[in-house]
Amino acid sequence: MKKLITLSFRRAALAGAASLFLLCGAAVSAHADSSSFSPAQRAEIVDIMRTALKTDPTILSDAISSLQAQAAAKKASSALDTVRQHRADYGQSSTDVVLGNKTGKLEVVEFYDPRCPYCRKVLADLDHLVSTEPDLRLVEKIIPVLGANSVMDAQAIMAAGLQGKYIPFQKALMADSSAPSLERIRRIAENLGLDADRLQKDMKSPAVTTALSKNMELARAIDLEGTPTFIIGDREIIPGAASERDLKAALDRLRKAH
Repeated sequence: MKKLITLSFRRAALAGAASLFLLCGAAVSAHADSSSFSPAQRAEIVDIMRTALKTDPTILSDAISSLQAQAAAKKASSALDTVRQHRADYGQSSTDVVLGNKTGKLEVVEFYDPRCPYCRKVLADLDHLVSTEPDLRLVEKIIPVLGANSVMDAQAIMAAGLQGKYIPFQKALMADSSAPSLERIRRIAENLGLDADRLQKDMKSPAVTTALSKNMELARAIDLEGTPTFIIGDREIIPGAASERDLKAALDRLRKAH
């Protein structure tokens, strides 16, 4: 047991040293020249590191994983600080649709792109989550990040919202597999009883343009990397197509925090 503990400690120390080496690079050598280590001691340290990395390459992978985890944690912390400082912009915007309980205490903000396949994948889970969580306030923030067709679809969804049909149009558009086009948008609008001419005009309106620009600005402020991304209250951020189980677990954590 003592030997195992010693080996584990040594391995952890080497991983830490590898992390330091990765972070500091050439600066380590420069600092070592003016340190208290003798040339022979410095050479021995370098030799130990080289031998360890050759005999157990997982030390390096562990070090890289550790650095990545630290960077991700730091990024998430910074993003949540931004959310806390601008809470009204993220959760209380008058231009975004809210699903579930409009006054619910469990607030979740979803950034999504209408052409994102992962965003389409979670639609059914979100519907079920809303129906089973009476205190959930789900804010939908649309951001067109996948090119010109995403911009066109996002504009159309926002324009449909001006006629009170944001969600029906969103679901129909995201479920439609035909090639993106203005004709497709008009067809879906007409099928839902919308004024297609008005919708087409509103797609370029200042109200829609401003709302989408604001959402993009908020996404950049938290260094959002992809869609969907979920902000759970002001306590955690979940990137990617989270499962309903993962989102329920996050809501439980948020509920306990209140």
